[in-house]
Amino acid sequence: MRRSLLIFVKAPRLGRVKRRLARDIGGAEAWRFYRRTTRRLILKLGRDPRWRCHLVVTPDSFDGRERFWPLSPPVIKQGRGDLGRRMRRAFEALPPGPAVLVGSDIPDLAPAHIASAFAALGRADAVFGPTEDGGYWLVGLSARALRADPFADVAWSSPRALADTLANLPKGHSVAMLDALGDIDDGADLARWQERGRQEAVQASATHSISISNSIGQDDMATKVRAGGLVAK
Repeated sequence: MRRSLLIFVKAPRLGRVKRRLARDIGGAEAWRFYRRTTRRLILKLGRDPRWRCHLVVTPDSFDGRERFWPLSPPVIKQGRGDLGRRMRRAFEALPPGPAVLVGSDIPDLAPAHIASAFAALGRADAVFGPTEDGGYWLVGLSARALRADPFADVAWSSPRALADTLANLPKGHSVAMLDALGDIDDGADLARWQERGRQEAVQASATHSISISNSIGQDDMATKVRAGGLVAK
């Protein structure tokens, strides 16, 4: 059975995306951030042959095939209802087989995370990628776990989202957890992510400089050895 990856996305409309972020950095900047992040995410995940990618779009009038998107994967409409009803609807629209769902506001999300999720789902009834604020950036469910209706009565956009979802799974259902990743909901989240990126860039630059220095030193030593050898002859 083929693996399925669901990516929840909104139509990239100014004033309609990342509203909490927009309150801190302005609507235009939040819109540009959403467009960049979503395009990169679809490019990174949508071309991987290990799974088939689906865009789960809202509003339903948006067909998901506008020129903005870098690829044209199959489209599922989110429909009405709270986040839980829309996620359940997306899972139920898929053919039989392992499936995981992610949002589009996780800039550090990479194919390796999705591969780890599918590997975990092969051993567990459900897999979650937790966020630092009590939610989750990924959920994968077996058919057995989906029948348990894990998204019912969850306090979405709250520190209880993950705990509520886990509480809905009956005893005997096994759960796997992935590494925590940060989602970008507001200006503080964005500032932390940007600062972490700067620190990683500085560290990478320092490591590269040390590597170059060591390489130059080794080359100098080799030159001296070769020169010494020639003199000895």
